Amino acid sequence: MALPLPPGLTPDETAFLCEMEMVTVIPRQRLEGLNLLGGPTPPLNPPHRSTLPLWLALLLKKQRRANILPPPWLSPSSLVSILDLEKSTPSFSPAPPLPPHTATSPPFILSATANAPSDALPYHWLELGEMLLEAASDDIPEPDSVRRLMRDLREVRMAKMRAGVEVLEGGREVNMNGVGGMEVAEGRAFIAGVVDGLRKIGASKEMSRREREAEERENGIVDDQDDDDIER
Repeated sequence: MALPLPPGLTPDETAFLCEMEMVTVIPRQRLEGLNLLGGPTPPLNPPHRSTLPLWLALLLKKQRRANILPPPWLSPSSLVSILDLEKSTPSFSPAPPLPPHTATSPPFILSATANAPSDALPYHWLELGEMLLEAASDDIPEPDSVRRLMRDLREVRMAKMRAGVEVLEGGREVNMNGVGGMEVAEGRAFIAGVVDGLRKIGASKEMSRREREAEERENGIVDDQDDDDIER
Protein backbone atom coordinates (compact mmCIF):
# COMPACT_ATOMS: atom_id res chain seq x y z
CA MET A 1 0.00 0.00 0.00
CA ALA A 2 1.46 3.33 -1.07
CA LEU A 3 1.90 5.97 1.59
CA PRO A 4 0.03 9.25 1.06
CA LEU A 5 2.17 11.97 -0.45
CA PRO A 6 2.67 15.16 1.57
CA PRO A 7 0.90 18.22 0.18
CA GLY A 8 2.99 20.55 -1.95
CA LEU A 9 6.52 20.16 -3.27
CA THR A 10 9.34 18.81 -1.13
CA PRO A 11 12.72 20.62 -1.02
CA ASP A 12 14.24 17.97 -3.31
CA GLU A 13 11.44 18.40 -5.86
CA THR A 14 11.84 22.18 -5.71
CA ALA A 15 15.57 21.86 -6.36
CA PHE A 16 14.83 19.56 -9.31
CA LEU A 17 12.52 22.18 -10.84
CA CYS A 18 15.19 24.80 -10.30
CA GLU A 19 17.48 22.91 -12.66
CA MET A 20 15.20 23.99 -15.53
CA GLU A 21 16.06 27.66 -14.94
CA MET A 22 17.96 29.24 -17.82
CA VAL A 23 21.48 30.52 -17.15
CA THR A 24 24.17 32.17 -19.27
CA VAL A 25 27.30 30.21 -20.18
CA ILE A 26 30.53 31.00 -22.01
CA PRO A 27 31.53 27.86 -23.93
CA ARG A 28 35.14 26.76 -23.94
CA GLN A 29 34.78 24.58 -27.03
CA ARG A 30 32.49 24.31 -30.01
CA LEU A 31 29.42 22.11 -29.47
CA GLU A 32 26.42 21.38 -31.64
CA GLY A 33 22.91 22.17 -30.44
CA LEU A 34 20.77 19.49 -28.78
CA ASN A 35 17.12 18.63 -29.43
CA LEU A 36 15.64 18.43 -25.93
CA LEU A 37 12.07 17.90 -24.78
CA GLY A 38 11.89 21.55 -23.81
CA GLY A 39 13.12 22.64 -27.23
CA PRO A 40 16.44 22.82 -29.08
CA THR A 41 19.49 24.41 -27.50
CA PRO A 42 21.63 26.84 -29.47
CA PRO A 43 25.00 25.71 -30.80
CA LEU A 44 27.94 26.76 -28.64
CA ASN A 45 30.64 28.82 -30.30
CA PRO A 46 33.42 30.23 -28.10
CA PRO A 47 33.62 32.93 -26.89
CA HIS A 48 30.00 33.88 -27.59
CA ARG A 49 27.54 33.66 -24.74
CA SER A 50 24.64 31.24 -24.83
CA THR A 51 21.61 30.50 -22.67
CA LEU A 52 21.13 26.94 -21.45
CA PRO A 53 19.11 25.11 -18.79
CA LEU A 54 20.89 25.01 -15.45
CA TRP A 55 21.21 21.21 -15.44
CA LEU A 56 22.99 21.25 -18.80
CA ALA A 57 25.20 24.17 -17.79
CA LEU A 58 26.26 22.33 -14.63
CA LEU A 59 27.08 19.24 -16.70
CA LEU A 60 29.22 21.23 -19.14
CA LYS A 61 30.91 22.99 -16.23
CA LYS A 62 31.76 19.63 -14.66
CA GLN A 63 33.23 18.49 -17.98
CA ARG A 64 35.18 21.78 -18.27
CA ARG A 65 33.43 22.60 -21.52
CA ALA A 66 31.87 25.88 -20.36
CA ASN A 67 31.92 28.52 -17.68
CA ILE A 68 28.76 29.82 -16.04
CA LEU A 69 28.12 33.55 -15.78
CA PRO A 70 26.40 34.17 -12.43
CA PRO A 71 23.26 36.33 -12.50
CA PRO A 72 23.77 39.96 -11.44
CA TRP A 73 21.89 39.50 -8.16
CA LEU A 74 24.44 36.84 -7.10
CA SER A 75 27.16 39.37 -6.35
CA PRO A 76 28.29 40.82 -3.01
CA SER A 77 27.14 44.37 -3.81
CA SER A 78 23.67 43.29 -4.94
CA LEU A 79 23.20 40.90 -2.02
CA VAL A 80 24.24 43.61 0.46
CA SER A 81 21.63 46.00 -1.01
CA ILE A 82 18.92 43.34 -0.91
CA LEU A 83 19.88 42.37 2.65
CA ASP A 84 19.65 46.00 3.77
CA LEU A 85 16.20 46.22 2.18
CA GLU A 86 15.08 43.03 3.92
CA LYS A 87 16.20 44.40 7.29
CA SER A 88 14.49 47.76 6.80
CA THR A 89 10.98 46.50 6.02
CA PRO A 90 8.71 43.80 7.48
CA SER A 91 7.73 42.62 4.00
CA PHE A 92 9.86 40.57 1.63
CA SER A 93 11.90 42.21 -1.09
CA PRO A 94 9.92 42.37 -4.36
CA ALA A 95 10.40 39.72 -7.01
CA PRO A 96 11.82 40.61 -10.45
CA PRO A 97 9.30 42.46 -12.63
CA LEU A 98 7.60 40.58 -15.41
CA PRO A 99 8.84 41.37 -18.92
CA PRO A 100 6.34 43.39 -20.99
CA HIS A 101 3.96 41.47 -23.23
CA THR A 102 4.77 38.07 -21.80
CA ALA A 103 2.49 35.13 -21.11
CA THR A 104 4.85 33.51 -18.63
CA SER A 105 5.15 34.12 -14.91
CA PRO A 106 7.58 33.21 -12.12
CA PRO A 107 9.32 30.82 -11.90
CA PHE A 108 9.38 30.56 -15.72
CA ILE A 109 10.89 33.93 -16.60
CA LEU A 110 14.55 34.55 -17.35
CA SER A 111 15.62 35.60 -13.85
CA ALA A 112 18.99 33.79 -13.61
CA THR A 113 20.70 34.86 -16.83
CA ALA A 114 23.41 37.50 -17.13
CA ASN A 115 20.73 40.05 -18.10
CA ALA A 116 18.56 39.46 -15.02
CA PRO A 117 17.79 42.36 -12.64
CA SER A 118 20.43 42.92 -9.99
CA ASP A 119 18.14 44.28 -7.28
CA ALA A 120 15.58 41.47 -6.91
CA LEU A 121 15.69 37.84 -5.83
CA PRO A 122 14.01 35.40 -8.24
CA TYR A 123 11.72 32.55 -7.23
CA HIS A 124 14.54 29.95 -7.11
CA TRP A 125 17.21 32.27 -5.66
CA LEU A 126 18.18 30.07 -2.72
CA GLU A 127 18.59 26.71 -4.40
CA LEU A 128 20.09 28.20 -7.58
CA GLY A 129 22.67 30.14 -5.60
CA GLU A 130 23.64 27.07 -3.59
CA MET A 131 24.03 24.98 -6.75
CA LEU A 132 26.25 27.57 -8.41
CA LEU A 133 28.36 28.01 -5.28
CA GLU A 134 28.87 24.26 -5.07
CA ALA A 135 29.61 23.54 -8.73
CA ALA A 136 30.92 26.83 -10.13
CA SER A 137 32.37 28.82 -7.24
CA ASP A 138 35.37 29.76 -9.39
CA ASP A 139 32.99 31.61 -11.75
CA ILE A 140 31.49 33.70 -8.92
CA PRO A 141 33.30 36.82 -7.67
CA GLU A 142 34.09 36.59 -3.95
CA PRO A 143 32.29 33.27 -3.38
CA ASP A 144 32.92 33.28 0.37
CA SER A 145 31.23 36.66 0.75
CA VAL A 146 28.36 35.54 -1.45
CA ARG A 147 27.91 32.40 0.63
CA ARG A 148 27.87 34.40 3.87
CA LEU A 149 25.42 36.98 2.52
CA MET A 150 23.08 34.29 1.26
CA ARG A 151 23.12 32.67 4.69
CA ASP A 152 22.27 36.02 6.30
CA LEU A 153 19.48 36.61 3.79
CA ARG A 154 18.04 33.18 4.46
CA GLU A 155 18.01 33.78 8.23
CA VAL A 156 16.39 37.21 7.92
CA ARG A 157 13.69 35.98 5.56
CA MET A 158 12.94 32.88 7.64
CA ALA A 159 12.54 35.11 10.71
CA LYS A 160 10.00 37.14 8.72
CA MET A 161 8.09 33.98 7.83
CA ARG A 162 7.96 32.91 11.48
CA ALA A 163 6.85 36.38 12.55
CA GLY A 164 4.22 36.40 9.84
CA VAL A 165 2.76 33.10 10.98
CA GLU A 166 2.27 34.51 14.49
CA VAL A 167 -0.30 37.04 13.24
CA LEU A 168 -2.57 34.19 12.15
CA GLU A 169 -3.72 33.81 15.73
CA GLY A 170 -5.34 37.24 15.53
CA GLY A 171 -7.21 36.26 12.37
CA ARG A 172 -5.07 38.42 10.10
CA GLU A 173 -3.61 37.34 6.77
CA VAL A 174 0.06 36.79 5.94
CA ASN A 175 1.63 38.47 2.93
CA MET A 176 3.84 35.90 1.19
CA ASN A 177 4.69 37.98 -1.89
CA GLY A 178 8.35 37.58 -2.80
CA VAL A 179 8.87 34.28 -0.95
CA GLY A 180 11.04 31.81 -2.89
CA GLY A 181 10.26 28.24 -3.85
CA MET A 182 12.71 26.60 -1.45
CA GLU A 183 11.57 28.86 1.38
CA VAL A 184 7.99 27.71 0.82
CA ALA A 185 9.03 24.06 0.64
CA GLU A 186 11.11 24.27 3.83
CA GLY A 187 8.57 26.34 5.77
CA ARG A 188 5.46 24.44 4.70
CA ALA A 189 5.67 21.91 7.54
CA PHE A 190 6.17 24.64 10.15
CA ILE A 191 3.40 26.84 8.77
CA ALA A 192 1.00 23.92 8.40
CA GLY A 193 1.74 22.84 11.98
CA VAL A 194 1.04 26.33 13.31
CA VAL A 195 -2.17 26.65 11.32
CA ASP A 196 -3.34 23.22 12.47
CA GLY A 197 -2.54 24.11 16.08
CA LEU A 198 -4.45 27.39 15.81
CA ARG A 199 -7.38 25.51 14.28
CA LYS A 200 -7.45 23.07 17.20
CA ILE A 201 -7.20 25.91 19.72
CA GLY A 202 -10.08 27.70 18.01
CA ALA A 203 -12.20 24.56 18.00
CA SER A 204 -11.45 23.99 21.69
CA LYS A 205 -12.42 27.57 22.56
CA GLU A 206 -15.64 27.24 20.59
CA MET A 207 -16.52 23.98 22.35
CA SER A 208 -15.82 25.51 25.75
CA ARG A 209 -17.99 28.49 24.91
CA ARG A 210 -20.89 26.30 23.87
CA GLU A 211 -20.57 24.17 27.01
CA ARG A 212 -20.51 27.30 29.18
CA GLU A 213 -23.60 28.73 27.47
CA ALA A 214 -25.42 25.42 27.85
CA GLU A 215 -24.52 25.29 31.53
CA GLU A 216 -25.69 28.87 32.04
CA ARG A 217 -29.00 28.15 30.34
CA GLU A 218 -29.44 25.04 32.48
CA ASN A 219 -28.70 26.96 35.66
CA GLY A 220 -31.13 29.64 34.60
CA ILE A 221 -33.92 27.11 34.19
CA VAL A 222 -33.20 25.59 37.61
CA ASP A 223 -33.26 29.00 39.31
CA ASP A 224 -36.63 29.79 37.75
CA GLN A 225 -38.03 26.53 39.06
CA ASP A 226 -36.71 27.27 42.59
CA ASP A 227 -38.36 30.72 42.56
CA ASP A 228 -41.71 29.15 41.58
CA ASP A 229 -41.45 26.67 44.49
CA ILE A 230 -40.75 29.48 46.97
CA GLU A 231 -43.76 31.51 45.80
CA ARG A 232 -46.03 28.52 46.21
